[in-house]
Amino acid sequence: MTPPNILVGTASWTDKTLIACGRFYPPACRTAEQRLRFYAQEFPLVEVDSSFYAMPLPQTAQLWAERTPQDFVFNVKAFRLFTGHQTLPTTFPRDLQKALGEDAGRTVYYDKLPAEIRDELWRRFMEALAPLKHAGKLGAVQFQFAPWLLRNRASIAHVEHCVVKMQGHVVAAEFRHGTWFHGEHLERTIAWERELGLVHTVVDSPQGFANCVPCVWDVTNPKLAIVRLHGRNKETWNKKGLAASSARFDYWYSADELAAMAPEIRHLGTLAGQVHVIFNTNFEDQGQVNARLMRGLLRVNAG
Repeated sequence: MTPPNILVGTASWTDKTLIACGRFYPPACRTAEQRLRFYAQEFPLVEVDSSFYAMPLPQTAQLWAERTPQDFVFNVKAFRLFTGHQTLPTTFPRDLQKALGEDAGRTVYYDKLPAEIRDELWRRFMEALAPLKHAGKLGAVQFQFAPWLLRNRASIAHVEHCVVKMQGHVVAAEFRHGTWFHGEHLERTIAWERELGLVHTVVDSPQGFANCVPCVWDVTNPKLAIVRLHGRNKETWNKKGLAASSARFDYWYSADELAAMAPEIRHLGTLAGQVHVIFNTNFEDQGQVNARLMRGLLRVNAG
């Protein structure tokens, strides 16, 4: 069996290309409820991707909790505004859009919003997480920070601010700029994450770009380690005009590529209470196929 403290799953279970390809869900799985129930029979873990693009609702999270087994785990991506990304207020609840007035139609950034609106967005985000937390099904809240957050004083302060706002939750950080891990910054970043109790996210992605980080196999929170696999497609990583993010992460991992990572993943499992392996290769059924393959490799390597 796969080591019991290593959970393998995918980012999202509702991607349009996954449903359209017809290879993962049986034809009878036509509703949101049926698809989540089927997915949860196949994998013990999923990452909620939709919460990055729009503020989630508590009633939706309550349905997720009700439709999955008792030991199922959801990692939830933090809302994009909190991670430094440009955000359209149309993704805010309607009353907060109205409160912005004439700015409601413009792209906004976290530090430019009125403090009372920021605080209310945090409150509602926590409210949306509550049903999963109360059900014991909330794993980590995954902060995928914007690639223009370089390792500097302002960015460090913002990350620490997010940790304070998320008190009482397990928070994972994924950085998208190499300065966090260049040279002597690598050890400093890991030590800082450890001090904050942040879960360090091990990232597998194409290399050679400013918005990529090296794959740093380390644990900074004894409760949890996270590995996120984005594929290694250099052609699409920074390509403009893609119809959907699934095209950016269009990549099939080979058995050899996954086998090379399996010992590292198992080692993480000796350092952390649990390891979450998330495939973000979400074009058609790539993530699900590769997740099954990785699960099999971990089972073989477990001896």
